[in-house]
This record gives sequence, structure tokens and C-alpha cells, in this order.
Amino acid sequence: MTATTRRARSRPPTGVWWAVLLVALLPAMWIGLRTLGWFGGLGVNPIEKLLELSGTHAMIALLVALAVTPLRQMTGLAWLTRLRRMLGLVAFGYVTAHALIWLGVDLFFDWELVLYDLTERPFVMVGFAAWVILLALAVTSTDGAQRWLKKGWVWLHRGVYVAGVLAILHFLWLARADYAEVALYAAILAFLLGWRAVYRWQTRRRIHARRRVPA
Repeated sequence: MTATTRRARSRPPTGVWWAVLLVALLPAMWIGLRTLGWFGGLGVNPIEKLLELSGTHAMIALLVALAVTPLRQMTGLAWLTRLRRMLGLVAFGYVTAHALIWLGVDLFFDWELVLYDLTERPFVMVGFAAWVILLALAVTSTDGAQRWLKKGWVWLHRGVYVAGVLAILHFLWLARADYAEVALYAAILAFLLGWRAVYRWQTRRRIHARRRVPA
């Protein structure tokens, strides 16, 4: 396979990148319209509903971003890798929107209340920690940062797995009685992380097996 062919296969089909971005932003548009009163509005407790909707779609966006690599490995479609950065930044956007709703709409930027939540409420602590990790990944998502950090970039960006686990804990500690939703998210995250571990182990086995074969 020539270098030109490899580059061609690594590019998404025409229009796919923009189509995926549009689909990824549809929940944000839907939440915005509900905030304006469409589709039934936000109910009797609009702030709580807004936090719920933004948090749910932030979790889903994070899982979708984490699914890119396993999906590429399952299908062999190299161009899926080109979607990973964009979907990761979309996930960061949803998480940031959720954090800003908590900070500005729920707490009205009352820094005493913010400090209380960050020091006394475990679900806020882990949620904030997940956001800080994703912030670091978003800031270093550029090609320049990747060249500068070299191998450290790979290790830093594996922090997304930690952010995923913290997000699950955030949901778990928020759940009051119905744990079905958080169980579903946890199962999906466990599958995605488990797939990575098994795939990496199998890849290493194949490499070691080839090295043992005499030339």
C-alpha cells in the first residue's frame, strides 16, 4: 500500500466529519430549545432539569468519544481516528456547559457556595476533577502540543479513562433510587476500557510471537 493510498484511507468520506459534528451538536440545540420553552420546556424545576439534561448528554458525549478507538479497531476503518479529536472537544464542551450551568445558573457565582460544594459534596468533587482532566486534554489536543509532549502526550491523554470513571462516580452519587441509567453508562465504559486492555494484550502477543519466529 502506497503512502498516498494510506492517506486517502485515513480521511473520512466527503461530508462525514461535518455530518458527525452536526449530529453531536443536536442535543445542545434541543436543550437550548427546551430552555426557550419548546418541547415542553424544563418543567417545574428548570434548574434541576437543565443540570440533568446537560449532565446526561455530557456523559453520552464522553462515551461516544471513548468509543472511537474501539470502533476503529473493530471495523478497520482508519478514518474514524480523524473524528476522535473533534468528538473529544465536543464532549469537553458539553461537560463545560454542565459545569457552567451549575456555577452560574444554580449557584449564581456565589463563591462561598462553590467552595462549600467543592469541599463538602463528593459528587461535585469528582465531577470537577473530571472537568479539570478534560480541560488539560482539550488544551493539549493540538498537533503542536503532541509534538512538544512526545511520549508524554499519550500518557496524559490516557487521563480520559480516569475522567470517565470519575464521571460515572458523579452520576452514581447523584442517583437517588433508580440506578439503571448509571449502570448502563458504567457497563458501556467497562466494555470500552476492557476492549482496549484486551486489544493491547493481543497486539503485544502477536508482536512477541513474530519475534520468536526464526528468520
